[in-house]
Amino acid sequence: MSLVDDLIGGLEDANVKDVRIGPHWCAVESRRCGLAMTMPPAYHKCFIAGCGELAGRPALELAQYAKSWNLAEASVGVAAINSLIEPEGERANIFRFIHDKFANKDNKIAVIGHFPDRDIDPLREIGDVQIIEKNQQAGDFPDTAAEYLLPKADIVMITGTALINKSMERLLELSRNAFTAVLGPTTPMSDVLFDYGADAIGGARVKNPGNVLRKVSQGAHTKDIREDIEFLMRVKGD
Repeated sequence: MSLVDDLIGGLEDANVKDVRIGPHWCAVESRRCGLAMTMPPAYHKCFIAGCGELAGRPALELAQYAKSWNLAEASVGVAAINSLIEPEGERANIFRFIHDKFANKDNKIAVIGHFPDRDIDPLREIGDVQIIEKNQQAGDFPDTAAEYLLPKADIVMITGTALINKSMERLLELSRNAFTAVLGPTTPMSDVLFDYGADAIGGARVKNPGNVLRKVSQGAHTKDIREDIEFLMRVKGD
């Protein structure tokens, strides 16, 4: 899991102030408030180590949870990583950026994960969009199709949650011939992702930690915290 090790390796530690785990999002507050999508545990009796005593511990200790194969625990780990990163980038819609950058071309576009139609629709204007998803909906390709579709794609967009389920490194490797973006609030805004093959990263900065912590613990979905975060993006070399 060298990607996770490299993400953690350059971070300065801070004490964890708060941890919230909701059905959709995890939030860890240390130096900043970091988010990660909550991934369900693999089986019923799958617990988060230290539950009830996570606040007050070093954030780098929680960041090690990102290596766990208990994906609920790994979600906490990625949120802890994000809590130690100062998100830097331009306030922009990464889907619109891709649309404008690759307009007037007939592109093969692979999207790992589900995103709202309002985000995907601009991509459909510039090419054929193939959605690859473990939990398939009508028209989706299964996650195993990534091995075949990504090497042939012109553009690949990967959800940051691939860091939680340990598929990120392989997906970036398969996408080395494409313009590749890693995106979503789970995405660490770290240059390390560029080192592993990403061409653009799109994450989030939490503007109102108190609101986000409260809402996450009460079951917030993305739409519920949208006003409390701002989406940023950065392109390799900028």
